[in-house]
Amino acid sequence: MATIRIPTPMRTLTGNQSEVQATGSTVGDVLRDLEARYPGMGARLFDDKGAVRRYVNVFLNDEDVRALKALDTPVKDADRITLIPAMAGG
Repeated sequence: MATIRIPTPMRTLTGNQSEVQATGSTVGDVLRDLEARYPGMGARLFDDKGAVRRYVNVFLNDEDVRALKALDTPVKDADRITLIPAMAGG
């Protein structure tokens, strides 16, 4: 199982857990499993076309998945996925 680091604004969906685990062979599979385990997470992560929302950054270990194979990036059991929502303000 991959470990997913949950940002503070999304922890209400995971019972205030900062890290959770999910299974899958790709980043997309892991994020869909995360949604199955923690309903509501998918709406925060995916747009209406199933792509990662543009204001959510997803890292596999230390690499932005957009620079890899996006949702098709392979995942191993020991991998860490970090979700980082973009912050805006002025």
